[in-house]
Amino acid sequence: MRKIIGNLFMAIDGVVESPEKWSLSYWNDDIANVVMGGMQGADALLLAGSVRGIRRGLARPYGRGRSRCGLHANVKKYVVSRTLTKVGWNNSTLLEGELAGSVRELKESAGGEIAMSGSSTLVRSLLDLKLLDELNLLVYPVIVGRGKRLAEGDGDQLRLELIKSTAFHNGVVHQLYRPAS
Repeated sequence: MRKIIGNLFMAIDGVVESPEKWSLSYWNDDIANVVMGGMQGADALLLAGSVRGIRRGLARPYGRGRSRCGLHANVKKYVVSRTLTKVGWNNSTLLEGELAGSVRELKESAGGEIAMSGSSTLVRSLLDLKLLDELNLLVYPVIVGRGKRLAEGDGDQLRLELIKSTAFHNGVVHQLYRPAS
């Protein structure tokens, strides 16, 4: 069965929205290695949201001048959306039907790891459905104050098991979790 790995940038107050506004000043080789490592084992991307959200997720910079568009132009992309009826990006498939069923089917298909980034809503939904295998966080030493958080509002408690934690000299902490059994 394929493994789905969620990758997010998060401020220490839990904000995951618009990391391009608060994370880029911390960019260094350590972070680049984590970001690239989180994508290298994957042969597919799982993307979520509106056209704007998907474009932003594909184009968000990896440091100065680099973007996912160039890195992932030929990678198979699976898109989860309630608003899109088709996707026009190279090598993309719109997952249709109920989220749980379509993602389970994707996990059971042939292939390697599936990476996803930039959608806290999809990450949380997959955690709730017990379909996310790992959560790869880069936690930044900044309090953003407002914005979308990984967990919003009421919801069930989810226990995670820490697999790995590395603190970098700039204060960013890399944390890798998996759902606790």
